[in-house]
Amino acid sequence: MTTPYRCPSCKTNRTRFNIIQQVPQSVKLDPASGEVVQNYEQDQIEPFHLAYNGPQLKVQCAACGLVEDEMTFKKFGESTMS
Repeated sequence: MTTPYRCPSCKTNRTRFNIIQQVPQSVKLDPASGEVVQNYEQDQIEPFHLAYNGPQLKVQCAACGLVEDEMTFKKFGESTMS
């Protein structure tokens, strides 16, 4: 089942959104140049390198530009249903 969205910032937009799929890439950078020294696979991350644990999706309101976690838009859409 789908859940309606509503923007918590502009409070009027219920229809126009940009869905942003987040694809994390774990890397090790050279501290002097900023170049990528090593790419890590999920099962090969070093002990002091934490794996990404953020949301898979972010949502941007296409009316005001607010970018938040998808759950923020869902919860605001559910709580203001008439």
